[in-house]
Amino acid sequence: MSTFAVERVIVLDVATLTMVAAPVTALLGFFLLFAWMQERVRALAWWGSAYLLGGFSVAIWSIESLVSPPLPPGFANALLFLACGMIWTASRIFHGRKVLWGAQSTGAFLWLLASGFPSFAALSTGRVMTACVIIATYVFLTAAELWRERRNALIRRWPAIFVPMLHGAIFLFPIPLSGLLPENGGMLTLASGWVAVIAVEMILYAVGTAFLVMMMAQQRTIRIHKDAASSDPLTGLFNRRGFLDASAAVIARASAEKCPVTVLVFDLDHFKSINDRFGHAVGDAALRVFAATLGTNMRAGDVLGRLGGEEFVAILAANVDEGVSAAERVRVAFTEAAVTVDGNPMAATVSVGVAAAPVHCVNIEALIARADDALYCAKLNGRNRVEAAPDVAMPASGEPASAVAGTPALAPA
Repeated sequence: MSTFAVERVIVLDVATLTMVAAPVTALLGFFLLFAWMQERVRALAWWGSAYLLGGFSVAIWSIESLVSPPLPPGFANALLFLACGMIWTASRIFHGRKVLWGAQSTGAFLWLLASGFPSFAALSTGRVMTACVIIATYVFLTAAELWRERRNALIRRWPAIFVPMLHGAIFLFPIPLSGLLPENGGMLTLASGWVAVIAVEMILYAVGTAFLVMMMAQQRTIRIHKDAASSDPLTGLFNRRGFLDASAAVIARASAEKCPVTVLVFDLDHFKSINDRFGHAVGDAALRVFAATLGTNMRAGDVLGRLGGEEFVAILAANVDEGVSAAERVRVAFTEAAVTVDGNPMAATVSVGVAAAPVHCVNIEALIARADDALYCAKLNGRNRVEAAPDVAMPASGEPASAVAGTPALAPA
């Protein structure tokens, strides 16, 4: 029996790769546009359009020499650079930033301008280096936009940042490497082999990025729905559910700082009378004025919410004296802000109850109940004032904090 050894050499044919890249990129563009029609995320429309334009530019590049009359010099490459700029714009739109029309088109414009000079058209090395720099610049700008996004945890952001950074590095790699090659090789020798590598990498990048974009859009939709479920539409503050969820961060910070946790409960005085005298629209305006006053006069790390009706709540990592000081600051500021509301002489005021507990035994519901009891005292003592709840006995070992916290009382308006 004889054995035959067969050598197989994989040849990356650039023409074949471009024929594959064009339809794949266009198909992904249609896929992203379809996703935009379903999700109505504007950035998806930009990403999809950029993919379609990129696929079209690759198709034009592959048949450029066959077109009659010939296209303007550098036309196909300029379309590709414009597609890269549109991808950067899509990442800006996704994070709520405006379109920079000039910067988006700068690469394409500079390429067309330079291609009009015969000396540049004949300078193959310069053309390859310029194209690599333009594409890499837009890719790095895209990665920078994704890095500026702080709402997702780093573990979920790093793939969206790493992929374009790697893509840009591959385009820049031939430039420093060309200096290590002989003068009779240089950039041209490197580019002739690197074009095939770039073509394969571009296909993989296009596919991978499309799925990353869809993942980011899905996370955005989930976050919007979650925010809508945990926020009060009238004031923009947390609703009760959102407040209780967000309180965990304040309690964790208080534990790290080894300080107590304090809850403030606010209730606008005689709010029913405000609605009866001025109407519910003006009453809603008064609630918005108080929410704005509360946000302005509390610290950035404090969590604020609307429990319902005219009752608001705040939690902060601070002792009871600091809580009373913050409550008094809000009370005075609202008294000044609510002299008139929407042109109506209202002179609205607010009463505040304050309760604190050591961080190791915090039960948020029980703490709100104690602050509500203090609010009841503020109402009984004349309204437009701050009252602090007395200290309570610490629960015995194994006993829940709520067992010694008392029960909430109904406070007069």
